[in-house]
Amino acid sequence: MAEAGRTLLLGVTGSVAAFRAVELASALAQEGWRVLTIMTAAAREFVQPLSFTAVTRQPVLTYVDPPQPLDGLDHTAVTREAALLAIAPASAQTIAKLAHGLADNYLTLAALAFTGSVLIAPGMNCRMYASAAVQENIAILARRGYHFVGPVEGRVACGESGLGRLAPVADILAAIGRFAVR
Repeated sequence: MAEAGRTLLLGVTGSVAAFRAVELASALAQEGWRVLTIMTAAAREFVQPLSFTAVTRQPVLTYVDPPQPLDGLDHTAVTREAALLAIAPASAQTIAKLAHGLADNYLTLAALAFTGSVLIAPGMNCRMYASAAVQENIAILARRGYHFVGPVEGRVACGESGLGRLAPVADILAAIGRFAVR
């Protein structure tokens, strides 16, 4: 269980598995985490920010052009007190951006500024996950000290089965417990 008020950044990216991040955010809040959700524009196509606000009682952070801080929560300020940055689900696109230092949205900007542990839970089509490009990007991030949980074998949204399904929420919670700064 988290110490009351400890902050966790939850990045949610454009994957059909984004709806499962709401369950994750709810479980984290119930464990005592202050969950600040950072959603990409693609994630907002799958699930609405209000869902996260409802379960966390915290604002949802998104990229606005030009970036506008929300009550002082700009992309660098949110990283200062966070115990962990967890990205679940992490799309192939976001993994590539992180591997190559591209920062074109609130999440990738915050990730560049974050100096703590980063946990990535990939969620995508199994053929995408198996691609050489995604595997090379994951290897780059692993060499930099990023942690990974999943994916797991199973049926993905397109109907195919294989390795690419977002890890179960319980597995992600356990990994957060292992990697969050004490």
